[in-house]
Amino acid sequence: MIAAFTQIILFQLAGEMLTRSLGWPMPGPVLGLLLLFLYLLGRGGPGEELQHTSRHLLQHLSLLFVPAGTGLLLHLHTLEREWLPLIVALVASTLLAMAVTALVLKLLAPAGERP
Repeated sequence: MIAAFTQIILFQLAGEMLTRSLGWPMPGPVLGLLLLFLYLLGRGGPGEELQHTSRHLLQHLSLLFVPAGTGLLLHLHTLEREWLPLIVALVASTLLAMAVTALVLKLLAPAGERP
């Protein structure tokens, strides 16, 4: 479990180092996750230990939302002041994500199964 967790953290660190050194406007953990995905594709999938560790982390995923909720409470005054642009951005991004998902589904679905 320690080796698999270390592997996950090292990929996150690599992503963080790349985004900071290259000045990319992308979160380092996202790039690290992409690097881990590409590594696992080349390797033929995750090993048993990485699968076990990943399942264990996913069982406790809700704990990772605690810092985000705390951050929201810390910036409550900003939310009160900027509530309208935030709501518009949330609704617009949700609708855009739904439209893109529907378009991708339509393009990738076999011809006989298209809605």
